[in-house]
Amino acid sequence: QVRLAESGGGLVQPGGSLRLSCAASGFQLDYYAIGWFRQAPGKEREGVACISTGDSSTIYADSVKGRFTLSRDNAKNTVYLQMNSLKIEDTAVYYCTARKWLCGSTWFDTRLYDYWGQGTQVTVSS
Repeated sequence: QVRLAESGGGLVQPGGSLRLSCAASGFQLDYYAIGWFRQAPGKEREGVACISTGDSSTIYADSVKGRFTLSRDNAKNTVYLQMNSLKIEDTAVYYCTARKWLCGSTWFDTRLYDYWGQGTQVTVSS
């Protein structure tokens, strides 16, 4: 059974850090680009970042560039999203998702992904 499972969310103060994990089962992440999206209450789901296969090149939304870092460990079939200098506006449910091979210029389009996780809540609050 194909499955993506996010973990690592929680409550953190502004300026703090969290590391989210996206673990795959039922398929090999080696062949998939992994995207992270987030959705805050009352807002549309938005792309946060994406990491491709091969050279593991990454793309970040402007809102998180310089603060968030993606990495992948194909041996563990897991992708990580390191989130530093968190802001209140980063509060959302975070989802990981998979599509074949590369992120590409359409990485932010939710319709182009094959598998989705159930999401993990990140709350940034003082």
